[in-house]
Amino acid sequence: MVYLRESVKEECGVFGIYAPGRNIPEIIFYGLQALQHRGQESAGIAVADGDNILIFKDLGLVSQVFNEKNLAPLQGYLGIGHTRYSTKGKNIWKNSQPIYSMFKNESFAIAHNGNLINSEQIRSELIKKGSVFETTSDTEVIASLIENSEAENIEDAVKEATFKIKGSYSMVILSKDKVIGVRDPYGFRPMVLGKIDNDYIIASETCALDIIEASFIREIDPGEILIIDKNGLRSQMLLPVDRRSMCVFELIYFARPDSYIHGKNMFETRHKMGRQLAKESPVAADIVISVPDSGTPAAIGYSAESGIPYAEGFIKNRYVGRTFIQPSQEIREIGVRLKLNPLKDIINGKRVVVVDDSIVRGNTSRQIVKMLYNAGVKEIHMRISSPPLLYPCYYGIDMASKQEFIANHKSIEDIRKYLKVTSLKYLTIDGLVKAIGEPKNAFCFACFNGHYPVDIPKNFHYDKYSLDKNKKVSSNA
Repeated sequence: MVYLRESVKEECGVFGIYAPGRNIPEIIFYGLQALQHRGQESAGIAVADGDNILIFKDLGLVSQVFNEKNLAPLQGYLGIGHTRYSTKGKNIWKNSQPIYSMFKNESFAIAHNGNLINSEQIRSELIKKGSVFETTSDTEVIASLIENSEAENIEDAVKEATFKIKGSYSMVILSKDKVIGVRDPYGFRPMVLGKIDNDYIIASETCALDIIEASFIREIDPGEILIIDKNGLRSQMLLPVDRRSMCVFELIYFARPDSYIHGKNMFETRHKMGRQLAKESPVAADIVISVPDSGTPAAIGYSAESGIPYAEGFIKNRYVGRTFIQPSQEIREIGVRLKLNPLKDIINGKRVVVVDDSIVRGNTSRQIVKMLYNAGVKEIHMRISSPPLLYPCYYGIDMASKQEFIANHKSIEDIRKYLKVTSLKYLTIDGLVKAIGEPKNAFCFACFNGHYPVDIPKNFHYDKYSLDKNKKVSSNA
């Protein structure tokens, strides 16, 4: 089975809240709905009441998993939630989160966004010591480290675990009476702190705060741990920060357009990417259209900078969702047409600039181009609001292998010929940095230049995205 959308896939969304007197399950439910774009395979909520922890989780969208009946038993005044996309682990119930575990005969739950590059090594060491694993997820490795800790309390056990794990992680941990949030020292994945009155909230993105009318306080710093309990909020810089390395694809595509990162609105940032793309790669055309929805902000920016009118070139069927299909070319083409249908009267006879956020293998882009020509488009000028993808991500983003990236083995001219477009241009790395308006060394550009902030072990294998193709492991972020 394969995914219809041949693009980089989302990771996971996490949410945590400590709010006595509020309807905790409902707040988490709405927070997770706001983070649904970060993962559509499973969802879960864990709540605590000072004595016990209850968890409900299942496969599916947040709205499919939860209803009034299964939310009602989740009584408590603090809790965490998770919406999952399996970057490595299989999409099975056991791998859904939060994960339940025990520390010194007291229960805790953990939810994680990211990917550990040393999880296999830690897992092997823990198995030798007698640990038994029920899932294939990195999250259970972290839970097992906490469970096996000899620390005096769970706070110290969490700190101890973070000293041992390497890679990307923004995670929330729930004990019977506190919520703990931790962000890795590179800040690969986003994580923010908010507040409703005197109650604190941790979330992957600011859009989750907006939906529950919480105020944004600040981004949680890389290497920081937060503890929220009856005494309020405590913060500690737990790990040394060598360099900030937020995944730049959060700004290009992953984060919701209405979210803010580094104080910048993502729609406006992507709009600037489109403007910069128009400066770097102008062309004579009649209209600018996007591949919805990911290419829309950049397409509007391209139009604004170039003066070429923006138009809706496609109608997107937003009710299809992520579609699993048999890998035959005919069915793939039907799948693309099921999601996107060109507006023939708008584009017929026109010279069209088509803006998208990225090209991975190029197969879907090629089908989109075919649809446009069939609709009567005269010229197609493809413009991509990111640089060519060349290297896989090992920090929790589901991308193709290095060999599967079309730009890794074809020149831009060869890609243009393969797509059968009139012209093809990508945004440069320098142009991307300029559009973002932040120092280049604040982000991870590894998928574009191969410069990985955290060294990848030579024998590291990441399921089908392995550096060592003879070994495979099923794990998760």
